[in-house]
Amino acid sequence: MWTKLRNSLPLQLMLAALMAWLFALTFSETADVAQQGWYQLLMLGKTSYIGLLKMVVGIVVMLSLLEGITSIGSTSRLKKLGASTLLFYSFTTLIAISLGLGASLLIPAWQPLTEFAPVADGVRLISEEAADGSAIAAKLLNMALVNPVAALANGNLLAVVVFSLMLGIALLSALPGRHPLFELLSGLNKGVNAMVRGIVRLAPLAIFAIVFEFTVRGGESLFGQLAMFALLVFVLTLVHGVVVLPTIAKVATGIRFTTLFKAISAPLAMAFATSSSSAALPLAMRSAEEELGVSQSTSSMVLPLGAVMNMDGTALFEGVAAIFLAQLFGVDLTTTGMIMIFIMAMVSSVGAPGMPSGSMSGMQLVLLAAGIPLEAIAILLIIERPLDTFRTAVNVEGDLIAALVIDKWQQRTDVTVGLAKEGIQS
Repeated sequence: MWTKLRNSLPLQLMLAALMAWLFALTFSETADVAQQGWYQLLMLGKTSYIGLLKMVVGIVVMLSLLEGITSIGSTSRLKKLGASTLLFYSFTTLIAISLGLGASLLIPAWQPLTEFAPVADGVRLISEEAADGSAIAAKLLNMALVNPVAALANGNLLAVVVFSLMLGIALLSALPGRHPLFELLSGLNKGVNAMVRGIVRLAPLAIFAIVFEFTVRGGESLFGQLAMFALLVFVLTLVHGVVVLPTIAKVATGIRFTTLFKAISAPLAMAFATSSSSAALPLAMRSAEEELGVSQSTSSMVLPLGAVMNMDGTALFEGVAAIFLAQLFGVDLTTTGMIMIFIMAMVSSVGAPGMPSGSMSGMQLVLLAAGIPLEAIAILLIIERPLDTFRTAVNVEGDLIAALVIDKWQQRTDVTVGLAKEGIQS
């Protein structure tokens, strides 16, 4: 039993979460836990772990993409892999938004509110001018086209991905297949991955601290329609994560549901606990290669891209939230408004920061596009963080399934091309 526990990270994470929850229940709501020295030490451990992940995630993304691109071997194969990745991510995001909007329109309308909620402190609302198409495009470009050193320092993964893609394609085009620079990149990537494996071993301690803090401080209850909205989002996210995505994986690769969830349980647990797809990325890459058997050339390109581009849970949440808030605030959504919600939920989910509550900036764009008062976002902030844990796990699940499916596609394509060449030669 002890050997199994020592070798099973998912089991360690589950046990740490359970122990933290039980420990937190021993404290009353009036207990001033935050002032205790041991509690501050516990939070210091959590902060250190998250800081270590943030320290390496930019480098992991850059080196993984560079090695992934250069190990593909040719620009023609790179085009096929990149096109497959974008197509798959667009397809699953489209399904997620359709699921959210369809369910929201089928249920009875929410009862309108009589007065607006105040905007919480520290929440910056964007201007209406920032919601038009040109402003959105400019914002994405300003995020993507920045100094790569500054992007690494600020955790701007979209810019890191763009620079890494450009540099990797340039290296693949300019240098021969076995150039020493490629071997250097491979060595650096292996060294960084070894460091990440060491950091990941501290995950159970971080999970304990996160779950304990959340349980102790999350005592407020949710009311009426807000509780029903949270339940709706949770159920839809669960359907997408437990039914839709695994079914796609089953049809495309033949993998069994139990095998799939056993292989990806560790990165999903990390995503659930941290509400950060970026924090779960190193563990997701390891699980994809070691548990799912995905090739390194595929995982090192598909997963970092997914951490920036593939936000199924976020897109679903934004679509449902827009319908919910429009009905609460008495906004009559026309067909044009519905189309704008659909489009903006897709656009704003791309490049959403892979951090807790990272979708709130994109949510503002969706609200403005539908003509919903920005003050409505204050209502979402009450329940946004608990829901964020579930949708982040679904985001990471989508990334891993994408890597599995695309790797299978690539293997079939390579076999078909090889058979065609043999037929021509014979």
